[in-house]
Amino acid sequence: MTEARTARAVLSRALGAPVVVESISVDPPKTGEVTVRIAACGVCHSDLSATRGYFPIELPMILGHEAAGEIVAVGEGVRELAPGDHVVSSFLYMCGECRYCRAGRPVLCVDQGRALKSLPDGTSRTRDAQGQPLNIFCGCGVMAEYATLSVHNVVKIAREVPLDRAALVGCAVTTGVGAVFNTARVRPGSSVLVIGCGGVGLNVIQGAAIAGAARIVAVDAAEGKLELARVFGATETMVAKGEDWLKPLKKRTAGGPDYAFECVGGGELAGLAYRAIARGGMAVVVGLSKPEDVTSVRTISIPIEEKTLTGSYFGSCVPQVDFPRMLGLYAAGRLKLDELISRRYSIEEAPAAFADLASSKNARGVIAF
Repeated sequence: MTEARTARAVLSRALGAPVVVESISVDPPKTGEVTVRIAACGVCHSDLSATRGYFPIELPMILGHEAAGEIVAVGEGVRELAPGDHVVSSFLYMCGECRYCRAGRPVLCVDQGRALKSLPDGTSRTRDAQGQPLNIFCGCGVMAEYATLSVHNVVKIAREVPLDRAALVGCAVTTGVGAVFNTARVRPGSSVLVIGCGGVGLNVIQGAAIAGAARIVAVDAAEGKLELARVFGATETMVAKGEDWLKPLKKRTAGGPDYAFECVGGGELAGLAYRAIARGGMAVVVGLSKPEDVTSVRTISIPIEEKTLTGSYFGSCVPQVDFPRMLGLYAAGRLKLDELISRRYSIEEAPAAFADLASSKNARGVIAF
């Protein structure tokens, strides 16, 4: 097909304003690109943060970076993918040439910011009803019925996996479980603290359970989230609301947990995660904070207590390796994906989906097309 396709899409047109649903046109794929009929797209906190201006993006922009669907057209030069293939979107840009890409660490690619609002070549295949070009979030813009993407931004998956479940590995699952597997490499029998039990935090919890952690303490200000944390593998929970929970935590964990994961996004919370861990422990910052946030630690504790404070972006993953790995765990009954979806929304209900996300109603909301 050489003509543009008409699709409904979720856009951000003004910072701080509710998202809108509009008709757009999606151009066919060019060299090295594919067009995907999107089946489902997760509503991620990063999408919400983009609408609030936390990231350096340009509006208007089609949102969405966590999706799955079926390829309906391929551009020139595409050999490894074909119409009918099922794929998951990946927002990770990889130049393939820098020292980090060559070392198998694409999340650190020096050209990482190249496709924050467009395809890797700096252009977009989407236009609004007036024919004006539209930016696409993180090189994807997959909160739409159709999307044209670079082949490097999709990963082929088995057709047996339900696409609404598969979409979740495009961000939340891989970010959380990957932080446990790839970044921290949590040891069996160890103790783990998880601060924040949203979509990413729940996946850190289940990742720690799969890794064999003996003790998993979940902390959140919302008691409802703590109930869900237990479903995903937390062995105990603590409410962090108007009280100092750090002292009782240290007492309950004999001086602190071996690992702590900050999954909210805040400089103060990152410092709290570092203070919580035991001597020789590791604190992993997973949540994305505002650019101006600062984290303070007692410098003397770094050498004296041999503590580690590190970060994990997108679970330190390699999408082509980790996406199939996550879905393999799901197929084996070890990774919970069904339980992650709190509610499915139609595209017309997208504003409600974002409002529910902002009020922390869901583990994960999914727009199903």
